[in-house]
Amino acid sequence: MIDSKLITLLMVNELHSFTQAAKKLSLTQPAVSQHVRQLEKELGVTIFARGEGNLKLTREGEIVIKYAKRIDSLYQNLEQSLKEEKEHARKITVGITHTSESNIMVEVLARYSSVSKKTRITIISDTINNLYMKLKTYEIDLAIVEGRISDSNFNTIMLDTDSLILAVSNKNPLSRKSMVTLNELRKENLILRLPDSGTRNLFISHLESNNVSLDEFNVILEVDNVATIKDLVRRDFGVSILARSACANELKKGKLIGLPIENLSMTREINMVYHKDFEHMDLLQNIMRIYNEYSLSNPHSVDTPGQLL
Repeated sequence: MIDSKLITLLMVNELHSFTQAAKKLSLTQPAVSQHVRQLEKELGVTIFARGEGNLKLTREGEIVIKYAKRIDSLYQNLEQSLKEEKEHARKITVGITHTSESNIMVEVLARYSSVSKKTRITIISDTINNLYMKLKTYEIDLAIVEGRISDSNFNTIMLDTDSLILAVSNKNPLSRKSMVTLNELRKENLILRLPDSGTRNLFISHLESNNVSLDEFNVILEVDNVATIKDLVRRDFGVSILARSACANELKKGKLIGLPIENLSMTREINMVYHKDFEHMDLLQNIMRIYNEYSLSNPHSVDTPGQLL
């Protein structure tokens, strides 16, 4: 069983309060404090920097919390695996990016769940960096992300490739063009994803490769939700840089116009990333199969999906 001191520590960190953690765990505050002190003594570190009424993790404390979360996740996975073994069922947690929420990926996972009665899938969405951290700590079993990371702890299967486009309204004069120049883009109101999104970072890296800075553009809004951005663009509040796959339905129905930007060939891979000890290879194969079927009816890729890397 996981050490109760770690459970206490994680609760204190989550609530940022010894008092609130004590209430949540039905313990006294001295008991909670004692648990944290014992851990600090065992590990030879100071976990929290106490002072000025704030509870802040030290650098050593951040490391302790990272591994405490991993231990907790592993123990929960152990309990879940034993339960699944008894019930002849399995539960898989899949992490996807916010862009994937707006393309066919959620539909693919839903399709798989509907035909695989013994598998229950939980989908969470987050930034790429946060998803990789959750994967490292076993909070998720599988991450479906744009781009890739070099990490020997993970295996990768390429599902597809995608490209970024300039999404504009039918009312925007740019919609009548076949391509947009950077000078033309500088004159537009730009609605972008948040700074930690892969879509935005890929756009910035291609700008920089052309010796262009994002500061040269009129960014009027930063929005995390892709659906919100598409709605704002459709209503002609501005233009945006979005994944073609995330706009596939709107482009097909003519609700948005997607344009390339001169000198910016912004393509990237869509990958499934998982631990080397991941046991459910049949699930990955079936996701690939269903994804390929949907891609044929909703084409947006430029390469052959399903490459093991």
